[in-house]
Parts: sequence; C-alpha cells; structure tokens
Amino acid sequence: MNVLISGGAKNGKTGFAQDIAVRLSAGGRRWYVATMIPYDDEDRKRIKKHIDDRAGMGFITIEAGKNVGSVFEKAGGNGTFLVDSVTALLMNEMFSTHGGEADPEAVGRCIGGLSEILNKAGNAVFVTDYIYSDAFRYDEFTENYRASLARLDRYLAEKCDTVIELCAGSVIFHKGGLEL
Repeated sequence: MNVLISGGAKNGKTGFAQDIAVRLSAGGRRWYVATMIPYDDEDRKRIKKHIDDRAGMGFITIEAGKNVGSVFEKAGGNGTFLVDSVTALLMNEMFSTHGGEADPEAVGRCIGGLSEILNKAGNAVFVTDYIYSDAFRYDEFTENYRASLARLDRYLAEKCDTVIELCAGSVIFHKGGLEL
C-alpha cells in the first residue's frame, strides 16, 4: 500500500506517518528515508526530535537528501519505506547546485526516484507539506518551488492508494482509507 500524508508544517505528520508505517510493515523491515539536509541549528534540532520520536520503533534510517531512488541499493531489499519529506527532497534537488538558480530537471529527478519507491517498496508512506494553497503571491523563485511541490504532490496523490491531510488536529481522507 502507498500512502501520501500532507498538511501544514509542524502539525504531527511525521509521527502520524511513523505509526502508519509501523502498522503497514506488520513486523517486517521498516526504512525511514530521511531527506532533510541540515543547514542550521533549527534543522539539527528538528532532525534530533524526529530521531528521538522514532526510537524503539524499529526503523532503519537511510539518508537520502538527493537521489531518493537509490534507497534500494542501501536497503538491500524490500520492506516499508517512510519518506520524510518530499518537501525537503525537492528543495535539495532544486537548489543545491546552479548557483542559486532552480534546477529545471529537479522535478523530473524527484518523480523518477519516487516512482522507484512506489514500484519497488512493499509499502511506502510519503510525507509532504501543504504550502501552496494560500492566496499570497510570492517572488518568482518561491512560486516556482511551490508549483513544483504541488506537481510532485499531484503525482503522488494519483499513484498512492490513500491520500490523507492533517489539518487542525483532524485527519481528512481525500482518497482511499486505513483502519485507524
């Protein structure tokens, strides 16, 4: 089963996704695909919190800030893969090179890597941030990123069996379902 979980920043998506991944794995192998590359102390604190939160849950962490499709080389097999997060993955792919300019090939690389996971994993849970719905118009750089993330999320929503939004403490199913 493939599950997409979206919602606002820092609203419990990761913990929710971890619980779903544990249930989907049914005691099998669990891989936590960490996509965030830390740039400052706030990022490092957030990563530490996520590591602490999943302690004892049986996840094996694979760092994949870029080239997310390579996780199978590192994992050496099947299992349940939790990708946290698509938002960070896109940022890393889009802006790590090109002298501050957005890499126009980033979305395609992300789709290719996410497709690998969708097609090879026994189960996959994807976490993303819903950052493209407000009416405010940002600069071209930010709007390009938001539109690119929306494109990735639409792709995953189409391919996943279940699509969930976390909003103000509510769990909203947009597609499919799960026993919660």
